[in-house]
Amino acid sequence: MATQQYGHRGEYSYAYDERDDHERRGGGGGPRRGLGRLPAGLRAPIEGRAWREFAYVLLSLPIAIAGFVWAVTMVSLGAGLLITFIGVPVLAGALAGARGFGALERVRARTLLGVTVGSPEPVRPRKNGPMGWIGAVLKSGVSWRSLLYGVLHLPWAVFSFGVAVAFWTTGWTLLTYPLWQWVFPMYGGQGGIQLYGDEAHSVYLDNPFEITVTALIGLAVTLVTPWVIRALTTVDRLAVVGLLGPSRLQNRVVELESDRGVVVDTAAADLRRIERDLHDGAQARLVGLAMDLGLAKEKLAEDPEAAARMVSDAHGEVKTALQELRDLARGIHPAVLTDRGLDAALSSVASRCTVPVTVEVDLAERPAPAIEGIAYFTVSELLQNISKHSRATRASVDVWRAGGRLMLQVYDNGVGGAEASGGSGLAGLRDRIEAVDGILLVNSAPGGPTRVTAELPWRRA
Repeated sequence: MATQQYGHRGEYSYAYDERDDHERRGGGGGPRRGLGRLPAGLRAPIEGRAWREFAYVLLSLPIAIAGFVWAVTMVSLGAGLLITFIGVPVLAGALAGARGFGALERVRARTLLGVTVGSPEPVRPRKNGPMGWIGAVLKSGVSWRSLLYGVLHLPWAVFSFGVAVAFWTTGWTLLTYPLWQWVFPMYGGQGGIQLYGDEAHSVYLDNPFEITVTALIGLAVTLVTPWVIRALTTVDRLAVVGLLGPSRLQNRVVELESDRGVVVDTAAADLRRIERDLHDGAQARLVGLAMDLGLAKEKLAEDPEAAARMVSDAHGEVKTALQELRDLARGIHPAVLTDRGLDAALSSVASRCTVPVTVEVDLAERPAPAIEGIAYFTVSELLQNISKHSRATRASVDVWRAGGRLMLQVYDNGVGGAEASGGSGLAGLRDRIEAVDGILLVNSAPGGPTRVTAELPWRRA
């Protein structure tokens, strides 16, 4: 089964893949090895997933009845008592109970359906005390969505329960008919299952051919049943996610909070890097330069030649310090990027790469400076990785606009094996790009080649 998963940017994820892959490969012992060789349609009725989904449908009916009774009874009671003040806390209690049923449904969906639904926003009273809590519950969209789920779940639970039980019992009953057909002539006084009967005659499934056909029909129904139940539980998945999970607005808030943290951490890391480069590089050279000039000043009167040599050495140190300051300024924001745009800036970066790089920038206009800067540093970081690790003989950089997105692609024919895993430079690059609603994709199989594609939102300058 294909993974459908969202981290902090999504609402839910399917958790079956690893378990199903294990069953599909037949891991965990001899019987499973044989089961793993069967086609998916043949092994579906005896897989754990089918039984878990069937258990979910069976449990849905009593839980849906309880949730429906709670919702209708408490809301009716609260609405009837609204003429007095008592109705308000009763309605709040009804909504709180509905949220409790919603929490139970999320746990049940995670356990039996493998659907992980994030917890919705909790009740946050603006004022202390019971009145503050009652007001927060009544204003919460999560509470009303949970109540709506409790009302709508019952008719669907009744339908899915009836369909699932009918298919499941019919399939297994007919499939195993040859094993228990003997009960009819021995204890029922008839040859088998009666298909038709009236005052004149009756038709029973009692000869070998009819018994075999009955078992084959049962096999067909049994093979179809897991897929029918899976279709039914798909509706349950959508209902749990849509009504009991976080809203899109809440997901967006969580996403923006996470992105804000990434931006703050990245900015702090950049400041620490700049401070370290200044302290260990240009600042240390300037301190040494000041000391050398002081010694040259003392020797100027008594040993002019030595003083001249020291001044000459100091002049070389000044040039080195200036070069380091230029490199540091280029790392903060290169002047060529501000003056001439991405084409010239990326060509300058490519010229310093140890691998021949082809640069192609197809942009009719310049993006916003922030996006332009992120694009520049993304390509710069990727080209540095190519120089240090790829062992490539050629590379290319392509930049273009696709609708409302700025697209970057960096390719090299090196050894591959690059991963955007935690702690790597690519992981930090990915976090920086995602902080502005971008995407970083790394395609780098062992042995190469490596193709890194970045997608950034297009914003006009």
